[in-house]
Amino acid sequence: MATRKRTTLAKKTKSADYRHTGSTRKNIPPAQIAAEGKLPRAPRVRYQYDPHLPPVLRFDPTGNADRFPDLVATAGHRPLTEGEQTLLSNALRTQQPWLEWSGKREQHQRGGVGVDPVALHIHERVSAQACIRAATREDVQRDLFADPEQPYQQAVQFYKHDVDWANRLILGDSLQVMASLSRREDLAGKVQMIYLDPPYGIKFSSNFQPTVKQKAVKDRDNDVTREPEMVRAYRDTWTLGIHSYLAYLRDRLIIARELLADTGSIFVQISDANLHRVRALLDELFGTAQYCGLIAYSATTGQTSARLAQITDYLVWYAKDRAQVTYRDLYEELPAIDDPHERYVCVETDAGEIIDLSVAQKLGKAPYPPGRILKLDNLTSQTGSESSRQPFVAFGHSFVPGGSRGWSSSVEDGLPRLLRAGFLHRQGDTLWWKSYRDRGRLQARTALWLDTRTNAFSDPKVYVVQTSPRAIERCLLMTTAPGDLVLDPTCGSGTTAFVAEQWGRRWITTDTSRVALSLARQRILTARYPYYELRPVAVEESRANPGTDWLTDPSGDHQGKCTFKCKTVPRVGLKSVAKNTALDPIIASHESILATALGALNAALRPVPRELRATLTSKLAAKEAKEGKKSLTEADVRRWQLPAAEWREWEVPFDSDPAWPKPLQAALLAYRTAWRAMSDEIANCVSENAEMVELADQPNVLKNVVRVSGPFTVEGVRPEELSLSDGGVFDPTPNESEEGPSSSGPDNLAAYLTQMVQHLRRDGLTFIGNRRKHFARLEPLTEHGAASLIHAEGAWEEGDNTGNPVAVGFGPQYGPVTAEQVEELIRASKRYDELVVAGFSFDAEATAAIQQAQHPKLRIHEAHVRPDINPGMAGLLKDTPNSELFTVFGQPEVKVVRRGNGDWTVALKGVDIYDPIENTVRSTGAEKVAAWFLDSDFDGRCFCVSQAFFPDQNAWEKISKALGSAADADAFEAFKGTESLPFPAGKHNRIAVKVVDPRGNEVMAIRKLEA
Repeated sequence: MATRKRTTLAKKTKSADYRHTGSTRKNIPPAQIAAEGKLPRAPRVRYQYDPHLPPVLRFDPTGNADRFPDLVATAGHRPLTEGEQTLLSNALRTQQPWLEWSGKREQHQRGGVGVDPVALHIHERVSAQACIRAATREDVQRDLFADPEQPYQQAVQFYKHDVDWANRLILGDSLQVMASLSRREDLAGKVQMIYLDPPYGIKFSSNFQPTVKQKAVKDRDNDVTREPEMVRAYRDTWTLGIHSYLAYLRDRLIIARELLADTGSIFVQISDANLHRVRALLDELFGTAQYCGLIAYSATTGQTSARLAQITDYLVWYAKDRAQVTYRDLYEELPAIDDPHERYVCVETDAGEIIDLSVAQKLGKAPYPPGRILKLDNLTSQTGSESSRQPFVAFGHSFVPGGSRGWSSSVEDGLPRLLRAGFLHRQGDTLWWKSYRDRGRLQARTALWLDTRTNAFSDPKVYVVQTSPRAIERCLLMTTAPGDLVLDPTCGSGTTAFVAEQWGRRWITTDTSRVALSLARQRILTARYPYYELRPVAVEESRANPGTDWLTDPSGDHQGKCTFKCKTVPRVGLKSVAKNTALDPIIASHESILATALGALNAALRPVPRELRATLTSKLAAKEAKEGKKSLTEADVRRWQLPAAEWREWEVPFDSDPAWPKPLQAALLAYRTAWRAMSDEIANCVSENAEMVELADQPNVLKNVVRVSGPFTVEGVRPEELSLSDGGVFDPTPNESEEGPSSSGPDNLAAYLTQMVQHLRRDGLTFIGNRRKHFARLEPLTEHGAASLIHAEGAWEEGDNTGNPVAVGFGPQYGPVTAEQVEELIRASKRYDELVVAGFSFDAEATAAIQQAQHPKLRIHEAHVRPDINPGMAGLLKDTPNSELFTVFGQPEVKVVRRGNGDWTVALKGVDIYDPIENTVRSTGAEKVAAWFLDSDFDGRCFCVSQAFFPDQNAWEKISKALGSAADADAFEAFKGTESLPFPAGKHNRIAVKVVDPRGNEVMAIRKLEA
């Protein structure tokens, strides 16, 4: 990247991101040079499964149960053959149920699930740090993008070596992408967590969002996506209703299991409608022994319903191997009183009196005396040990656990230590232990999460189906460590990637929808995260997480592997006291002091005259008569009912009566002062020696650093071959070449191309301004088995049909036309005057390749095909017979200006946007685009987003405000417009501009920087 003199403003900038310098990934092709290297072949993968386990429970694992009625009928006419008898007898022995759905057995008979491990290529490298540095007038270096900057010969060795890690946003079918990650990139067994959020139902709103700003989706024609890949996914998922839905899930879960590490976990998000089926399917694929739990979390406030309103969704959690699964408890810090109706919540005064709090006091509507809040907790538990049921003597009474319960601590040393430390309390015939809550109270989270619902104060939803970040966050914190790899095959708005980025995990997410990826890219790129303080990884942490790569400290304060420094709090439980031997010398030293004080107190008690004792007793009787027996407290009884001879230590009064003799009052005060001193020292010792619990969801936040997302790449599926002879670019999608629900429309390349040629021959091309050109002739080159990159040739009507004809190449039925295909078509079109490249969608690099093509005579037309003629869209969209089928698409209009100081600026003037609903190309102003990006030093390999613009949006507002005085307000305001910030020329003297329309389609323009 280019350099410039740093300004004073730049020195104030404090922004950072986390890097995973210890991690690597395979060197996959950048889109611009994808045709210049050779890809290693990867055979089609067959995933086997057992079809005789689990939407119908049956009891015949052979599938022969359907023959039983016929066999019974046959037995009434003739003896059964030996084979028929065996069949029937085996069936009678079968008791294990299994789940069957339409097509399950047939798929198994065809050899399982077949998947092509497609190659991937990189379209963009994205860096929030680069954009911030551009806005603060700092240098934008190439390493901000995690670009390996390899020599050419090394760069084209695709999948042959590793490069530095960058997180990944991938456009493509999740089944193919996961197979590619597993088989081509050796990620099998290396993913720590997978979060899968499949569609909940068949409604469009569960499957589509047609544009980046349209979140209100209805079941109507205009709301159907025009992306053939999305429609194919929709049909594959719902063609046969729940039957194809289960097949869709099964295929992806099979590969998900292959990708998971032995310590890894998968979470499947689902509603109550299909929870039981998904659970049965996971039991089949992972095994019932790997089930870890069912989490119910609050997803909505509840809809008006004729019956019970559902307010929760569910997370089904399975492990790759439950015996090895990574798990850490998450805790919530609770207040001393959180439930006003909880029983036995008391306050212990400084004198040791325990007062049961009323509901009004727990609600804060009535005052209660100062002291330590505690709860009288059960001292027994379910146990089978005889020794735990032995009597225990305390407070002059022998206690025995009731029923089959036993003491929660040892009678030999645990209970005596609790008693001597003052942690036991007698109430009637029950012995309790005092669980203090004044120094913090921790409770491990359960499987019910009621605080995960998004609300009006949360970040606004950007996608029609968007999961609460808090639910994903907890799954991630329970089962991963910083640096672990997280995969979400159902990207949507990118919530999993957003959460993984926040918590320092590596992430890969994929989606079939360009709209979803556009939203996810913007969300992650412009996110502002807390900067968490780092610390070195402890030896025991490294030992417990052997496959974790951890983090590195960007500040350099810590060397080696790092993790987050989180808040730690003491967790005081029964064992914190019962097994705390450090208490013994403290108790011993204070017991002699207390014994002396008790002796002095009893000595002062003995001279109390009988008349005074009677007066005190009458006070007790008067209160009982006036307020009732329930009004009498333990303090009243001890104060007014003096013993004849002496107090034992558990009978000592908490306070004195003014009528007491002064020596007795002084002796009681001395005793309670000594008792308080012992209690305070014991409390401090318990707290200091308690187990320290790290709260994984509460890392320390450094306030003076603005943290943004680390570098990530935007990738897509790359066709393996372009030649018709190999059928690579038109390879059938998963299961498409096999019989079943997804085999709709033409089932081979020749039929597809023949159909497309017929459409083009009949309709011709429509150019901007509604100018039409028709073909006098257009002949397919595939009918006789010819293998060519050119699929048809012909001539325009105004020609004499004797000159060089027009060549036509079609893009794939599912997927975009790529730059590689365009380059191959140009090379194959030497004898043609014009080339028509027709496709349902185009990579941005493909549009740039068409624009940049330098050819002495060849004119190239980029033609968008109306989506409803795609065989995969058959029947889903309304027919529009009078609209154009093939529409020529223009390029973005950009203006490059050199400033007086030598810097450059780029202005986006407009772009031709294709409207697939109206099937028109509209030349629109730049402010109508969803986003546009600038690579200020385009290297011809991969587009690096050095400036990112979102017209009429406040996408960068959070980062701009967080930077405060370090931010150039005008620069961040420019990110809402159509003119770039000034930048110096780089070493390549070339820029690239990429424009994204509201439907996620991209076009790209490349310009040389020439004076």
